Amino acid sequence: MKKLYVRLKTFFNTIQGKIAFYPTLFAFIGFNLAFVMAWLEESEVSKMLLERAPQLMLEDGDTVLTIMSACIGGIISMMVFSFSMVMLLLSQASSNFSPRLLPGLISDKKNQFILGIYLATIIYLIFILFSIEPDDKKYTLPGLSILLGIVATLVCLAAFIYFIHNMSQSIQITNILDTIFYKSKARLQFVTNEEEEKDPVELNSFPATDDWYEYTINTSGYFQNISLKNITKFCKANETRIYITIPKGLFVLQHTPFIKSEKELTKEQLEDIYDNINFARGEFVEDNYILAFKQITEIAVKAMSPGVNDPGTAINAIDYLTELFALRMRKNDNGVMTADNKAWLRIAIVPFEELLYTSMASLRTYCKHDPVLVEKLVWMLNYLYNQKIYKNETYKGTIAKEMKTLLKDAKSSMANKQDWKKVKKMSAISS
Repeated sequence: MKKLYVRLKTFFNTIQGKIAFYPTLFAFIGFNLAFVMAWLEESEVSKMLLERAPQLMLEDGDTVLTIMSACIGGIISMMVFSFSMVMLLLSQASSNFSPRLLPGLISDKKNQFILGIYLATIIYLIFILFSIEPDDKKYTLPGLSILLGIVATLVCLAAFIYFIHNMSQSIQITNILDTIFYKSKARLQFVTNEEEEKDPVELNSFPATDDWYEYTINTSGYFQNISLKNITKFCKANETRIYITIPKGLFVLQHTPFIKSEKELTKEQLEDIYDNINFARGEFVEDNYILAFKQITEIAVKAMSPGVNDPGTAINAIDYLTELFALRMRKNDNGVMTADNKAWLRIAIVPFEELLYTSMASLRTYCKHDPVLVEKLVWMLNYLYNQKIYKNETYKGTIAKEMKTLLKDAKSSMANKQDWKKVKKMSAISS
C-alpha cells in the first residue's frame, strides 16, 4: 500500500503540472453534467420550474437554438484568445527572463481553472443542443438545462475578465519573482524546521561512506522527490545506513553511483528503495528550493545582458536572493535524517559555499562593469556576513572569499576610479 501511495502521489504531482490537466478534468465534469441534466429532465423538473418561475423559461426552440449557438461561438472565441495569451506569456517569459520559468508558469492553476471552465461549458452546451428541436414549445423545452447553460456562460464571461487581470499581473517581473521567492521560502523553512527538531549530536554522527557498497540506477532524470519516512523505516528494518550521493534537484545519469549502503543489498531491497524515489524531466521550486536560486540568478543575468539591459530587474532579483541566502544560512550542510535518535539516512546536498559561488560567478560576469549593481552585490554580502543566526562558522569565510573575488573583478572592470573608491568603501569585509 505504501508503494502504491507513493506512486500515485508522484503521478499526481507530475500530471498536475501539465497545462492540460485541469482543463481535461473540467471537460469530463461538463460531459457528465450534461447527462445528469438529461436524467433530471426526464423527471419533468423543467415542468415544475415552469409552474413556479415561468419568467425563467424561453418561449420556443428557435430562440433557444439561437442563444445556445451564440453562447458556444462566443466561448470558443474567448478560449482561443485565452490560449493565445498563455502562449504569449510563455514566449515573453522565456525570451525576456529565463526558460526555467516555464514549468512554474505552465502549472499556474488559475489559468488552468479558467480554461477548464470554458471547455466544460462548451461541452455541456453542445450536448444540451442535442435535446432541443426547433419546433419545441415552452412546456417541452429542457428549461433547467438551458438556464444552467446561460448561467455557465455568464460565469465564463466573469472568468474571462479575471483571466485578463491575472495575465496582466503574471507578466510583471515583480510578481514572477514574488511567486518564486515565496514558494522557495516555504520549502526552505520547512526543511530548516525539520532539521531543528533533530538532535544536533546525531546530525553530525553519520560515519564515513568510503568503504560502503555502491549501487547505480538504470534510468536518468532530475532527482525530484524522495519519501524520507519510508526509506528511514527501510533502514531501521534492515539495520543498514544509506547515503544518497546526488543532491536533490540535480540530474542523475544512468549507471552512475547513486546509493551507498552500509550493508550489501539484494535486488528486491534496491527496488524497495527506488519505489520511494521519483525522477522527472522537469524541475519545480516546490520540490527543490535550490531551483529558486538558479531561476532568480538567471533573471538577473538576463536583465543585464546587452540585448535586455534592465538594471532595475537585476536589482530586484538581488534583493530576493539576499533574503533566500539569509534563510539558507540557518540550515546545516549535512543532510542527515534521524529516527529514534540515530542517523539512518544521509542525502547529499548542495553546500552553502557552492550555492553562493554559483550565483555570484554568474552575477559577477555580467554585473562587474556596472557600479550600481556591484554596490548592490557588496551590500548583499555585507548583509549576509553580519547575520546573527547561522548554522556553520565556515559560512562567513565563504562570504568573505566571495567579497574579495567580487572586488577584484570590479576593480579590473571599472574605468572610473571614483566608482571604484565608492564600491570599495562600502565593503566591510574585504580584508
